[in-house]
Amino acid sequence: MIKLQVIGNLGKDGVVNNVNGKNVINFSVAHTEKFKDAQGVQKDKTIWVECAYWTDRTGIAPYLKKGTQVYAEGQPDVRNYTTKDGQQGSSLSLRVSSVQLLGGRNESQGGEMGSSSYSNQQPSYSQQGYSQQSPTGVTAGEITEPMDDLPF
Repeated sequence: MIKLQVIGNLGKDGVVNNVNGKNVINFSVAHTEKFKDAQGVQKDKTIWVECAYWTDRTGIAPYLKKGTQVYAEGQPDVRNYTTKDGQQGSSLSLRVSSVQLLGGRNESQGGEMGSSSYSNQQPSYSQQGYSQQSPTGVTAGEITEPMDDLPF
């Protein structure tokens, strides 16, 4: 399995569509890296990732506003196409398994958005057997010893 993680700003508002009876939230994420070329001139390189979040949990859609910083992860897909003038092109898309709002420019426009997370997969430790509690009420796998007793 290949997993792609993207942190960036939304290029447009998220849109909820219904395809064959299933909900999908479409949005695009831009990540810009700054670098210096061989002559020492500061340059920017922006990579756009088109995202498709197939979920019935569409409550996050109103918060996916242009400029908001998000973290999205899922499986990548490269699509090849031919432009109107005959040029070959490709685009990077992501089939999102989880998305997390990190904030961004919209936070200052009223109210605190905070950090919210939505996921198709609900990773809970109870599915993996980690939520068994001991008689002391401590969850298995939880560190109860002081951290300063490390052997190095």
